[in-house]
Amino acid sequence: MSGHMTPDEFRRYGRQVVDWIADYQERIESYPVLSRARPGEVLEALPEHPPERGEGFEAVLADLDRVIMPGITHWQHPGFYAYFPANASGPAILGDLLSAGLGVQGMLWATSPACTELETRVTDWLAELLGLPAAFRAAGAGGGVIQDSASSAALVAILAALHRADGGAAGRDGIARRHTLYVSSQTHSSLEKAARIAGIGAANVRIVDVDPATLAMDPARLDAMIAEDAAAGALPVLVCATVGTTSTTAVDPVAAIGEVCGRHGVWLHVDAAYAGVAAVCPELRWINDGLDGHADSYATNPHKWLLTNFDCNVLWVADRAPLVGALSILPEYLRNRASESGEVVDYRDWQISLGRRFRALKLWSVIRWYGAEGLREHVRTGVRLADELASWVRGDEAFELLEHHPFGLVCFRPRWDGLPDGEADAATLRLMDRLNASGDLYLSHTKVNGRVLLRVAIGAPATTAEHVRKTWQRIREEAAALA
Repeated sequence: MSGHMTPDEFRRYGRQVVDWIADYQERIESYPVLSRARPGEVLEALPEHPPERGEGFEAVLADLDRVIMPGITHWQHPGFYAYFPANASGPAILGDLLSAGLGVQGMLWATSPACTELETRVTDWLAELLGLPAAFRAAGAGGGVIQDSASSAALVAILAALHRADGGAAGRDGIARRHTLYVSSQTHSSLEKAARIAGIGAANVRIVDVDPATLAMDPARLDAMIAEDAAAGALPVLVCATVGTTSTTAVDPVAAIGEVCGRHGVWLHVDAAYAGVAAVCPELRWINDGLDGHADSYATNPHKWLLTNFDCNVLWVADRAPLVGALSILPEYLRNRASESGEVVDYRDWQISLGRRFRALKLWSVIRWYGAEGLREHVRTGVRLADELASWVRGDEAFELLEHHPFGLVCFRPRWDGLPDGEADAATLRLMDRLNASGDLYLSHTKVNGRVLLRVAIGAPATTAEHVRKTWQRIREEAAALA
């Protein structure tokens, strides 16, 4: 078995793998959502040393069931509510398989023109589907690029903003003065991590106050902080506004924040990692308010709620020049006539790494399979089921609801009458642990104004109204047992 797999062997085992995946999707509800494996259990079941001789693919498939599956938490399970969905659909899986089969390394246009040009087209398609500003289309000064995640998109945006703010001095000579970045307490932690990597430093990530009721960034406070920092000699670089925060799906006032950024000449990055794809539905396109004329960069994740398996983030910029200026390095071995002609895009200059997978194939496959109608129906289903759950929570005097729930996330907790906040928080966490131990569902929690809330994020393709109804019934029963 030490030789290469022949095309005939690939056909035989490939059919088995596709059948295995299809069978898994059919029976996914039979698994406990949360893996029951204890720490080190999978490791102990794996040989300590690699095989000297090839074992054949039958052994791999056997160990997939015996060793790997007990250690899997099932993200596609209809009872998976803990985090934002990580949709994996048939078209996306097949698109990823085609990408793997082609084995393209699309760092330059010349290394596979189709890899680059399909990405250009499909990111324009998505911009159209979401109703994004024309500035983000490839025909102008901006354009879109597929990154692995919103974390990478944030880092790339910071580097572009830094390049624009200091004329490329930091990239050339290093950061010689204090640079500042602005987020709220609800902004994803990836922004602080990106600031560390970029050399800005966590201490220079400024936390802007939020409205206690809406958890949205306060533009007036942002304005004052930028002015204060600039007066003290700092160079404000970037503000991150969020559309759909991880904790509660709060929405920052992008238009007002954009006006502040415009007055101070600061880059505005909008992180819509989870909620941005909801704009495929015209009735949810209000989330785009303020983008046009204000946003320098915008990122959303089709790999969360748009039926495209991980990893697939799309980052758009209104002007690609600072991005390419910050990231372009051209060693001799990458020089080629197409790049030097100026007629092509080399997406290696739009990301951190040089190498690029052919990710556009899976997004292309999804858009073509579902069409705009199918994508809208999927998002609308998640919103509708979340609205139903929220109405049940609102109507039950034993529970309290966080009223902001425009998408697929519902945050709430039992009232725990008579318990002080600390004990009520502990009781809520005990309830979550009991629910997660059942095997039927998986929830997570957050803190809002110092109080623990349960999070139920709806959006898996397999989740139906009946699943949500049973989940609510289980929550009520377990809460009553603990009261």
